[in-house]
Amino acid sequence: MDLLFWIFIFFGTFSIMEFMAWFTHKYVMHGFLWHLHKDHHKKDHKGWFERNDLFFIFYAIISMGCFYLWNYDNIWYCLPIALGILAYGLAYFTVHDIFIHQRFKIFRNTNNWYAKGVRRAHKMHHKHIGKEDGECFGMLIVPFKYFKK
Repeated sequence: MDLLFWIFIFFGTFSIMEFMAWFTHKYVMHGFLWHLHKDHHKKDHKGWFERNDLFFIFYAIISMGCFYLWNYDNIWYCLPIALGILAYGLAYFTVHDIFIHQRFKIFRNTNNWYAKGVRRAHKMHHKHIGKEDGECFGMLIVPFKYFKK
């Protein structure tokens, strides 16, 4: 029974992170912390790192805090929460930074309808280089209008 709770909490946390990614992007990154996010829409430097990369630190600290609470205070449900946040972070990095933005030159020739839809939706978001009017959605839940066969 405990294993079922762990699995439920892990997938629940992963799902909540999709909402948190959307919320943070729409109201924080395109809101009061735009000055950190804008170099993601219009690169204004020559380096590989972006100021936008600092956003991962917030959720990484929460995940590390949960690992700490599980390990030192024996709060059992903190482990599946920490793992859910970590798994979402890895999925986000893989889809957004590697697949969509090609920060590492792999997955370039992926030709599946879902992959094309995710890239198309993200491209529409980046069509707007300013703070306003950028369509926002999660990493995995993308409006169907972007999927064409």
